[in-house]
Amino acid sequence: MTLVDNQHKTATWTKQFISGKWVEGSGEKTIENINPYTGEVIATWRSSSQEDIDQAYESAQKSSVEWKATLPSMKEGVLRKVSSLMEERKDEIIQLLITESGSTRIKAEAEFAAARRIADESASFSFRMKGELLPSNTPGKENRVVREPKGVIGVIGPWNFPLHLCLRSVAPAIALGNGVVIKPASDTPITAGWLIADLFEQAGLPEGVLNVVAGSGSEIGDYFVTHPIPKVISFTGSTEVGKGIGKLAGEHLKETALELGGNNAMIVLDDADVEHAAQAAVFGKFLHQGQICMALNRIIVHEDIYDRFVQSFVNKTKNIHAGDPADEKTLVGPLIRKKEVERLLELVKQAKEEGAQLVLGGTQQESVLMPTVLADVKPEQEIVQQELFGPVAIIMKAKDEQNAIRLANDTPYGLSGSVFTGNLERGYQVAEQIESGMVHVNDQTVNDEAHVMFGGEKSSGIGRFGGDWAIDKFTRTRWISLQHQFREYPGVN
Repeated sequence: MTLVDNQHKTATWTKQFISGKWVEGSGEKTIENINPYTGEVIATWRSSSQEDIDQAYESAQKSSVEWKATLPSMKEGVLRKVSSLMEERKDEIIQLLITESGSTRIKAEAEFAAARRIADESASFSFRMKGELLPSNTPGKENRVVREPKGVIGVIGPWNFPLHLCLRSVAPAIALGNGVVIKPASDTPITAGWLIADLFEQAGLPEGVLNVVAGSGSEIGDYFVTHPIPKVISFTGSTEVGKGIGKLAGEHLKETALELGGNNAMIVLDDADVEHAAQAAVFGKFLHQGQICMALNRIIVHEDIYDRFVQSFVNKTKNIHAGDPADEKTLVGPLIRKKEVERLLELVKQAKEEGAQLVLGGTQQESVLMPTVLADVKPEQEIVQQELFGPVAIIMKAKDEQNAIRLANDTPYGLSGSVFTGNLERGYQVAEQIESGMVHVNDQTVNDEAHVMFGGEKSSGIGRFGGDWAIDKFTRTRWISLQHQFREYPGVN
């Protein structure tokens, strides 16, 4: 199935979605949506303007008032319908992810499943908004702490897991009674924006609750963040951009949910099962070409098993398929842009000059960087301190357990971590010492479950997504007291 074959036609995916209508953007720029593997233009669309953003936020604000008062069962019904529609349109969605973001079929299947679980989990949120009754020292006073939606949420979606990571904010926010405006990444406006709007429209969401504007960050990004209507800006993307969003939001006393970059490490201890650790590391490094915030950047191996691990890791990497993302066997497909291949090859070249050993790869086939492995990488090398976001594996040697922990923590990032060991309690004790929001013992770093908290420390972000943590993020609490009997006030007659 291709985009032009499906029932919505390519032309549908070139318009903004505002107040329940598909309308042409009114910005000055025309932007091309390009297939990263073939280089073909999927669609051409006109960017949104500041006026479009005004209309989208105003629509969300107006519609959210009535949506907030809608019965919980109606909110649940919309989210259940979205999930059902996703299943009905699974083949189409999988093809869109492959075509637009260069997702391999393996990754697209995983993203689809994760995104659908988000919709299913969010469906229950309207029944999980709990308030409290608290005692008072004032006679006759009843203290109520009520929970309610925050109002309007601005969501800036990424290109790497466009459907899942955008829906991760959109579905909970809507389920909890908020209005939403999405600004998808310019590389993936369909799967991070228009597809989501289409699903919610078909599911019966009232007009105006969800809106989509699309354009380059340089043209409309700041205005999208600083606009007076949204109460929360949810952003998933690079740390550099996230810091800029955080600064802008802070100047306007606006709340943020920021899930940013990662320089994630797997520690392989001396008692680990080498084959199992290597297999997990290959998946955690090369899924979606390493273009995942949770992907393994550094693999830190105890010196006693270092050589065996490197050999096993290289052997397993040689067996993975790279190339056409539509091929069911492919694990490594194209990078989102060819300039990313050039960037990574330059980093590999520099690492070799600094003493690292290139034991596999280091070549390209158009926009596909072949799986690359660097061994004997030292902590002071430039490549170690960067989020690579590509299929380049870094393997480092640790003298002992504490040295491995120090190496893992020697980064400004702190998103996800991993520990492999033959003793789970030892793994837990090591995990406690790793400075990251998430750590997985005897598993790789790429894990995400809709009902579990997700988020990082240090430069990897602020806030938590998932389950009850999403409810906290997209709702607010207020204190409303009821004075049941007349209250005497000292000094007042």
